[in-house]
Amino acid sequence: MDAFCNSSFWDPNLTLYTDNPDLTPCFQNTVLGWIPCFYLWCILPFYLFYLKCNNRGYIVLSVLSRFKTVFAFLLWCVSWANLFYSFHGITQSRTPPSVYFVTPLIVGITMLLAMLLIQYERLHGVQSSGILIIFWFLCALCAVGPLRSKIIRTSAQDQMEDRFRITTFYIYFALILIELILACLKEKPPFFSPVNLDHNPCPELNSGFLSKITFWWFTSMAVQGYKRPLEDKDLWSLNAEDKSDVVVKKLQKEWNKQKHERLQKKDVSYTKNPNNVMNHIADGPGETEILLSSNTEQKEPSFLKALIRTFGPYFLIGSFFKLIQDLLAFVNPQLLRILIGFIKDQSAPLWWGYLIAALMFFSAVLQTIILHQHFQYCFVTGMRLRTGIIGMIYRKSLVITNSAKRSSTVGEIVNLMSVDAQRFMDLTTFLNMLWSAPLQICLALYFLWQSLGPSVLAGVAVMVLLIPLNAVIAMKTRAFQVEQMRYKDSRIKLMNEILSGIKVLKLYAWEPSFADKILEIRKNELRVLKKSAYLNSLSTFTWVSAPFLTSVSLKRIQHFLSHDELDPSCVDTKLIAPGYSVTIRNGTFSWAKDLEPALKDINWLVPNGSLVAVVGHVGCGKSSLVSALLGEMEKLHGEVAVKGSVAYVPQLAWIQNATLKDNILFGQPHNEQKYQMVLEACALKQDLEMLPGGDQTEIGEKGINLSGGQRQRVSLARAVFSDTDVYLLDDPLSAVDSHVAKHIFDKVIGPEGALRGKTRILVTHGINFLPQVDHIVVVVDGMISEMGSYQELLQQNRSFAEFLRNYAPDEDIEEDEPTIVEDEEVLLAEDTLSNHIDLADSEPVTNEARKQFLRQLSVISSDGECPSKMSTKRRVCEKKPPEPPLPKKGPPEKLIQAETAETGTVKFTVFWQYMKAVGPIVSLFICFFYCCQNAAAVGANVWLSDWTNEPVVNGTQHNVPMRVGVYGALGLLQGLFVLASSFTLAMGGIRAARSLHAGLLENKLHTPQSFYDTTPTGRIINRFSKDIYVIDEVIPPTILMFLGTFFTSLSTMLVIIASTPLFAVVIIPLAILYFFAQRFYVATSRQLKRLESVSRSPIYSHFSETVTGASVIRAYRREKSFVYISDAKVNDNQKSYYPGIVANRWLGIRVEFVGNCVVFFAALFAVLSRNKLSAGVVGLSVSYALQVTMALNWMVRMSSDLESNIVAVERVKEYSETETEAPWIIEDKRPSENWPDQGEVQFANYSVRYRKGLDLVLKNLSLHVKGGEKVGIVGRTGAGKSSMTLCLFRILEAVEGEIKIDGLRIADIGLHDLRSKLTIIPQDPVLFSGTLRMNLDPFNKYSEEEIWNALELSHLKRFVSAQPAMLDYECSEGGENLSVGQRQLVCLARALLRKTRILVLDEATAAIDLETDDLIQMTIRTQFEDCTVLTIAHRLNTIMDYTRVLVLDKGAIAEFDTPSRLIESKGIFYGMAKDAGLA
Repeated sequence: MDAFCNSSFWDPNLTLYTDNPDLTPCFQNTVLGWIPCFYLWCILPFYLFYLKCNNRGYIVLSVLSRFKTVFAFLLWCVSWANLFYSFHGITQSRTPPSVYFVTPLIVGITMLLAMLLIQYERLHGVQSSGILIIFWFLCALCAVGPLRSKIIRTSAQDQMEDRFRITTFYIYFALILIELILACLKEKPPFFSPVNLDHNPCPELNSGFLSKITFWWFTSMAVQGYKRPLEDKDLWSLNAEDKSDVVVKKLQKEWNKQKHERLQKKDVSYTKNPNNVMNHIADGPGETEILLSSNTEQKEPSFLKALIRTFGPYFLIGSFFKLIQDLLAFVNPQLLRILIGFIKDQSAPLWWGYLIAALMFFSAVLQTIILHQHFQYCFVTGMRLRTGIIGMIYRKSLVITNSAKRSSTVGEIVNLMSVDAQRFMDLTTFLNMLWSAPLQICLALYFLWQSLGPSVLAGVAVMVLLIPLNAVIAMKTRAFQVEQMRYKDSRIKLMNEILSGIKVLKLYAWEPSFADKILEIRKNELRVLKKSAYLNSLSTFTWVSAPFLTSVSLKRIQHFLSHDELDPSCVDTKLIAPGYSVTIRNGTFSWAKDLEPALKDINWLVPNGSLVAVVGHVGCGKSSLVSALLGEMEKLHGEVAVKGSVAYVPQLAWIQNATLKDNILFGQPHNEQKYQMVLEACALKQDLEMLPGGDQTEIGEKGINLSGGQRQRVSLARAVFSDTDVYLLDDPLSAVDSHVAKHIFDKVIGPEGALRGKTRILVTHGINFLPQVDHIVVVVDGMISEMGSYQELLQQNRSFAEFLRNYAPDEDIEEDEPTIVEDEEVLLAEDTLSNHIDLADSEPVTNEARKQFLRQLSVISSDGECPSKMSTKRRVCEKKPPEPPLPKKGPPEKLIQAETAETGTVKFTVFWQYMKAVGPIVSLFICFFYCCQNAAAVGANVWLSDWTNEPVVNGTQHNVPMRVGVYGALGLLQGLFVLASSFTLAMGGIRAARSLHAGLLENKLHTPQSFYDTTPTGRIINRFSKDIYVIDEVIPPTILMFLGTFFTSLSTMLVIIASTPLFAVVIIPLAILYFFAQRFYVATSRQLKRLESVSRSPIYSHFSETVTGASVIRAYRREKSFVYISDAKVNDNQKSYYPGIVANRWLGIRVEFVGNCVVFFAALFAVLSRNKLSAGVVGLSVSYALQVTMALNWMVRMSSDLESNIVAVERVKEYSETETEAPWIIEDKRPSENWPDQGEVQFANYSVRYRKGLDLVLKNLSLHVKGGEKVGIVGRTGAGKSSMTLCLFRILEAVEGEIKIDGLRIADIGLHDLRSKLTIIPQDPVLFSGTLRMNLDPFNKYSEEEIWNALELSHLKRFVSAQPAMLDYECSEGGENLSVGQRQLVCLARALLRKTRILVLDEATAAIDLETDDLIQMTIRTQFEDCTVLTIAHRLNTIMDYTRVLVLDKGAIAEFDTPSRLIESKGIFYGMAKDAGLA
């Protein structure tokens, strides 16, 4: 090197051991000149590759770009001017040393490269180049030393040798500075970049390099959030690559590859089977090929691989940053060692100390920047993971088979989305620890060995011994977690059912039984939590368990995604026998591969444009037949073909939480004329007049504010509007009154209806429409027993003809004089709502009760007419002029209020409530233990530093044993306090969790029904799942961390001030900086957290709605648009989550900067007062300062986490303090045991409304029912029939007036005393998952014998005794595995068991075929002979022999007398009876 420069390369006397240091010219010209060039050439290939992959379009040549290029060109000129000057020297025969040729050459070429790079970046759309900013910064940094020495030398030696080189150097330095400044400015956005249509794009994309690494671009949001609480409109839109559709597409592609690899490993065998005769026409192909997969044990495709391939590369960039940060972390301790050496060595020049302090600061800042880049990559990966997983689960749920759906309830699938996807998100930060922690340990041991030698091994031994212990603890924690997840799943599932069937629980007074069940599960859940909390306080290695937890989640998600999918090709839509719309050949279908076939040997051809009725008993497979045509069942063999598009009306209408109009349009383009026609045909016009917002009325979850009939008609209207080729109508007429059914049949389904000429398959229980259909198919036990036209079947004289003779109405009704009905008063005695939204007729049925769409059997309507003859009544009606379109109503009042996010600071009362739940004494103890623990720690360290300063005599120190003893004792004491504090905290946390959950449950069971009518179940479930999870598992560790960091920061400040009192001066400005960063951050972050949790519920609500209506969505082929809606909801959620991540980074960089200043000043003051300080004290103060950075950062994070998580307590408290209904039992007002013994019911001047602010539903009702009377209640929907029964049970409380039963005012006694003495068979049969016995008798009050007796009377005995488990037969969620009719019979059995003096039937036999219905009516007449029976009837024939009939109209009594008198008086009842062919 010396030869290369012709001078010495390194001179310690010149550089180090002097008060005025300088570098040798040789060193300046070689090392300092080459460093920046080396950096740029090394990084170039990677950078070019990166630019090639990420091209954002080119940027127009701007003034800025021109300047940058010109200055780079000048730099190249300057460098090569030096080169030519050297050549000029040769000509002058004074040959300069080689370094003067090499360095300018290298620098010149590098400057040329930089110039080209500026242009290349512009063409690739780089607005601000980090690579070049670092390059110019390095150039400037490396030129500072030479600049100083040149200035010093110039002033020292006046004769200017080498004047040319010095001048060019000054020019070079000036140009470098200009380039550095220009590089920090950013260019305009690229020209051809995709047009950003977002009204509020994220500034990150267009921000400069410096702004990106310091997250400065986020400041605008932080300031805004500080000034006023953030709202939805303030949020930036997501970056394109974080959007749901982009992320899910990538993941889906990788997952499909995995599935494909698995499929290739499957072997396939073929079987042939001959074709049978089909609909008596043999023309099928000779044989069918069926693929049977061999039943080898299948491994599921690996979801983990798919995740790694999708998100791995991006995540690895973060890991690379982590690696650099880990290495940098060891720089400062080494610098500290040098600093202590400097303090001991009094002769060392002072500038060393300053340099060490500056280096410490610089290394800390660099570490901060790199660490936060790593975190950013990790969290964004986590966010994308969650987006991807949610998207995959959503897409899968649309194609999953029914058997797979049965194996996981909606609750469990939602859990996959919320809890398990969250787990993955949390994992990303831990993953790098798996390799980074061992690396750090090894490096630490290496450096310790250097300073301590073999004594290190003692520490290593302890660590090695702890590994198996920690492994055991981690395994146990994992086991506990799995167990706890199981309890949590079952608790949420049961809670979901309770909320869904809350009305039934209230009517039966069953709340205590279900509350006990929930509390039992909760007790077990907390028991497990307690165990794992104890373990965690023993082990500090909690993070080891994170990967384990995720492996559990991974298995669950992978299992769900590997479920069987519906085979899209199982129903052929292309090839079909000519002239037919639907064909099935030799079809055998089951609900799951491993179940018995539900339909056997089906051969069926449906001609184009025909109307086919499917009839049969309850549970014979009529709905299954429709499902088979939709491709919803497993096709075991045979062929199905359906020509063209399909519309489907399910038995239980599926209504979305959207406006009524949206429900009908269902994504089709609006066409006003067609729309009005559909409303008219489906008899919805009148309903719209009654609804508060007309067709813009928002329909609540599951169609809660529509009556059963309205939901069914909206569902039908959706089908009619969709204008498809084939219509599958699964009993759409059951939920409506007889006259409406007639109207709909005539106007929509029948031979003259809107759908004439289309192929219609109608499942029905109503006999009176059968003469008008083209074909009738009779299904018996899953087989087609007869088929043909009405006349043919009568002539065949088999079971169907027999059935018809018994039930068909008489043919000789004088029906010919055209009855002109007063302005369609009766004609459409409509299924409408009166002005209030009748929330009773249709309660919030559950998730599962899949909106039991009262399959009310159409009343046997008169006119057993022949297909040729339309009713005269209808003809008259057709002459009426068409109605004018409805007047538009004002904006509707929202039924379901949007969930509001709290704003502003979390009130202290919330913390106080949590402390009360923990126990105030316990809280004090926790703080006390923390103080002690920190005092012990500081004490131990001070003792240690004092010990190091003790003089060494003859190679040893005095009283070593005493020193060691005290140090050990302090250490042990600290350990004990740590244990004590975490134990008490764990105990307190669990205690709080228990009392908060109990309070919430208690309140929710006492909440009046009106609350459930206006609050989506999802929102309440969110309190029970997410918020309780936070209280259980998030708040205690957050408090633990917060207290830990708070006391650490406090003790650090005290130690530094004690050792260098000067430090107190700096504390104040630093504290102000810290305080501002923290306030800005907390305000913004808290609000972002709230917005995030509010935007989370809709994802899950929409998801459970989709799962419930999957078959409808598939039938209409609307999967794509539903996926699109779900993606939009996820994007909305991530839109508030992403700024939340960035807020943490923004804060981290600022707070750690404050921490780095603390380090800098601690070191600086140590240097300044080095004469007064001992090395031990300096070591103590600076090492504490190095710790403080992390502590300060975590303290803000934890205080804000605590604030945002304590919101969970606030939310749970909010729902634990909603208003409650009357007490269940009032001790001093309890009625006698045998009350009511007469069963006499009296309404006196009674009025009631649903909720404050709504109109009265019943107005001044006065009537008297004697004990033992049978009273039928009729009236159009919305007249207040169901409301009247709800008043008896005090689900609705009186506005004025009173009800007396046996002379006792029901308002005076407890609700349970009242409800347990009445019996109701409700409109919607609600079952809970559990055994059949539990569904009949949750309190275990009745003997086995009594239960069997009730089953026999309700005609279920045959079914139940056929089940292997008998009474312990497991009902699935919502009674899914029973048909709707069977569920209705279970409700009847409940009533027979309770057998009270008053029985209320609310359209109880709606879903039952006529024969069973007759038997039930017999049962009711015999078993409840001496009871008072109140029946709300759709089928008038069931109440014609009742003592009296009450006709309600618009909430008032219109007529009340015996049926025969009412018919004589020719009033409303006469019109209804005439309609039903009974008058």
